[in-house]
Amino acid sequence: MSLVRDPRPSVVVGGLAVALCAAAATSPAAAACNGFGLTPGQIGGTHFKASPVRHSVLGPGIHGTRITLSGYVLTSGCRAVRGARVDFWQADENGVYDDHGFRLRSHQFTDARGRYWLQTILPGPYANRTRHLHVTVRARGERAVTTMLYFPGVALNAHDPFIERSLIVRLRIAKHRLLARFDFVLSGR
Repeated sequence: MSLVRDPRPSVVVGGLAVALCAAAATSPAAAACNGFGLTPGQIGGTHFKASPVRHSVLGPGIHGTRITLSGYVLTSGCRAVRGARVDFWQADENGVYDDHGFRLRSHQFTDARGRYWLQTILPGPYANRTRHLHVTVRARGERAVTTMLYFPGVALNAHDPFIERSLIVRLRIAKHRLLARFDFVLSGR
């Protein structure tokens, strides 16, 4: 079953729940560095700009299906990267980027365990692009990576010219909340 864009959050969440079962067999390995390769780079697009430090982009005027994305930034030797800068930017639920302000844009630094987390919404698709979230990860002694994260069960995944299957997040629902997981593995310089 594919995730169908629907303005009713319960339909979107229900579609994702069904997609989770189908996506489980094709998701990346459960833990980074346990058969999970380096995070591939992708185009950054034309919408990157400076952003505020924050773990949540939710607030007044932000509508859509809420999701919490979390994971770790690790070296290729499976060591946590403390203080890595992780930048996020994305389209809103209608597939529109805020190129004048800071809506749905943020950056943060990983904690002592290399962990990051972001409260956001599922980005809307646009033109020939499926739902995706842009990310740049920078850490001292490691190569920076700019990439995109994708979501399982989205019909447009089959037609997006940029999608990389290893960049599809792992999704689950816990206590009626959508939780996405992705671990970034960086290569040394």
